[in-house]
Amino acid sequence: MNWQTFLIGSARGYLKVATPLAVPAVLLFLVAGSVAWAVNDPGLYRNGFQRYHVAARSGITDADLVDIGAELRRYFNSGMEPLAIRAPIYGVEQELFNQREIAHMLDVKRLVRGVYWVAVGSALWILVTIAAHVTLRRDTWPGAPARLAVWGGVVTLAAVFGVGLAAVANFERIFLLFHQLSFANDLWILDPRTDYLLILFPAGFWFDATMRVALTSVLGALLLTSVGGSILAYLRWRSYRRDSAVQPSGDPQPGPG
Repeated sequence: MNWQTFLIGSARGYLKVATPLAVPAVLLFLVAGSVAWAVNDPGLYRNGFQRYHVAARSGITDADLVDIGAELRRYFNSGMEPLAIRAPIYGVEQELFNQREIAHMLDVKRLVRGVYWVAVGSALWILVTIAAHVTLRRDTWPGAPARLAVWGGVVTLAAVFGVGLAAVANFERIFLLFHQLSFANDLWILDPRTDYLLILFPAGFWFDATMRVALTSVLGALLLTSVGGSILAYLRWRSYRRDSAVQPSGDPQPGPG
């Protein structure tokens, strides 16, 4: 056995493992990508501040709230430490967050960075798997990637609908469980009367953000399922046309004589 044969055999063995794992990778990519988009979307912050009347509740003007949202996004995407935001509160400029909130935001930043890595890692896994099919299993192209898209979309829809229904039924319980699983300390336990993280981002904001992530994930899953299903339907139609074009010959005609 030469090296080329060994490498091809190893790559095909990888495909047998990588292809099924690419289905949950689709779920991870859609959800993590939706979370990353939400974290970095200025509109989500602005709409939340307006919907929950944060300016009136906090004593911070709408313009300054927009700036605070931008500072938080910059913090998540930079190496800046510690979080330090000053803002006029009822006209008096002061530090916005206390030490407990700042320590918790470092944990949140690490969680956000983890979400970024999950999005990138799952995307790479999917792309490498598809590239391996194109390179090594041309006979499965584009059927195998199309089936991956369909199954990944279906699994995502089932998972998101399940979690979404649970969140609608009892969001406080799901939100509490999320914090208990995501953080190894209790820094996230804050006072909604005095701690500005909760004043700026009340429970309603997080429910809306969760529904936004769920909706984005569902739309992505529906798109993948539709595209993959259309490709598979076309391949079946093309196979049917090809088989129909090859008709069995009739009874042989007698020759002259």
